[in-house]
Amino acid sequence: MEEYSRQRHEESGYLFVNSPHIAKEDLFQTSGHLQWFAEGMFPPMHVEEGGQHGEGTSYYLKPMNCPFHILIYADRTRSYRELPLRYFEFGSVYRYEKSGVVHGLTRVRGMTQDDAHIFCTREQIRGELTSLLDFVLELLRDFGLEDFDLELSTKPEDKAVGTDEEWEEATEALRDAASGKGLDLVLDEGGGAFYGPKISVQVKDAIGRTWQLSTIQLDFQEPQRFDLHYVGADNERHRPIMIHRALFCAIQRFFAFLLFPYAAAFPAWLAPVQATVLPISDGHGAYAFRVADRLRAEGYRVDMVDGSAGALGARIRRAKTEKVPYVLVVGDDEVEHGTVAVNGRGAESVERDVKVDDFIERLAVDVAEHR
Repeated sequence: MEEYSRQRHEESGYLFVNSPHIAKEDLFQTSGHLQWFAEGMFPPMHVEEGGQHGEGTSYYLKPMNCPFHILIYADRTRSYRELPLRYFEFGSVYRYEKSGVVHGLTRVRGMTQDDAHIFCTREQIRGELTSLLDFVLELLRDFGLEDFDLELSTKPEDKAVGTDEEWEEATEALRDAASGKGLDLVLDEGGGAFYGPKISVQVKDAIGRTWQLSTIQLDFQEPQRFDLHYVGADNERHRPIMIHRALFCAIQRFFAFLLFPYAAAFPAWLAPVQATVLPISDGHGAYAFRVADRLRAEGYRVDMVDGSAGALGARIRRAKTEKVPYVLVVGDDEVEHGTVAVNGRGAESVERDVKVDDFIERLAVDVAEHR
């Protein structure tokens, strides 16, 4: 999942960054998280600096990546020619979810977000939002998802910063971007973040439950709080606009969601194990290892099950129960001819005498075509 996402982002001009796991409280004071999001943050770590009588400093685990991406933007003077500037990170964040809502991989306290922050001019907002939403929906479709709705979350009462005019402008820009996608748009009154409204992609799973996946938030506030600027064509300083975008949101949660539509029978390009090699007996183990090593050298995810780990039929059934796309059996004939017997998931019969090179070509096509 991460490799494919990284490839798509590189093709779309994102710059990959990495940010720390902790920061001094001043950063989260400036961003507003300690004012508006403190209940979702872990308690601070207080560190005495400068010896026993030194002044102490409080550090927090980061609940979001955006303040760090802002610091990267603010590292030097930016020109309008650099915008839109797109940062992307597989960033670990930590949120103190109440014990009653923590649930498997779908609600965790430490997660990895595929987080992007885009800095653009006011004139670029609508074009950037439209291309971002296209990018999000296209990538979700690559993962086999189709049944989408969009939800527009507006200004929360008594928990927001910025003027009504800024919120109205941001909300209308998001509405315009969503309205051209041919999808139902549902209004979520008061559901926005403290710094801006958002569009979220709602997806139904195999049993009809609705999940919130990707989010796009338009933010006029954080650039003001951090006093961000760029130099325009008029050689004057201007305020950029910030867009927050999470595609998988939490990668752990997205993986848990994918278990439902695929019933864990992932296509070969996504399967945690793409092929399992089974020697009929211990005497075929050396050849089985060579086949497995050859597949791994080509970049595929392969298991090799020892010939002493039970009867062959039981080992094949176990691999099929684990929904491995391909089970490769090797015995005397395969060792002699340099082939494998291919048990494809869902196939009605076993293919025998398949050259290893031919199987690798087939697997390469499956992965390239997302099958």
